[in-house]
Amino acid sequence: MPVYEYRCDENGKTIEVNHAVGSRIRTWGELCYTAQIALGNTDPLAPVRRIITKAPAVTKTVSNSELKSHGFTKLVKRDDGIYENVTATGEEKRYMKRGEVETIPHIQKKIRD
Repeated sequence: MPVYEYRCDENGKTIEVNHAVGSRIRTWGELCYTAQIALGNTDPLAPVRRIITKAPAVTKTVSNSELKSHGFTKLVKRDDGIYENVTATGEEKRYMKRGEVETIPHIQKKIRD
């Protein structure tokens, strides 16, 4: 389930909760129930609003051989209109040249159902 942040302007608190995408939380009471925390002194009918937060970025360097083994094609620009296919397999051309259809990677052979 996704994680959402809600803010209650009445008490100034921001709370993180997990709930289904289709669920809607509108009041402090609903938020406390979902987060399984005590209401405190705040009115349970106090409105809350969902805060849009930036998703955490996860990066991982992937080698050309890993890309190749997973069926990806990586093209590296070498000159104007010339790209090197650093993940070329089998009969694929190593260099793709603008205007030369026969140098285009065989993507249709890599796609599987």
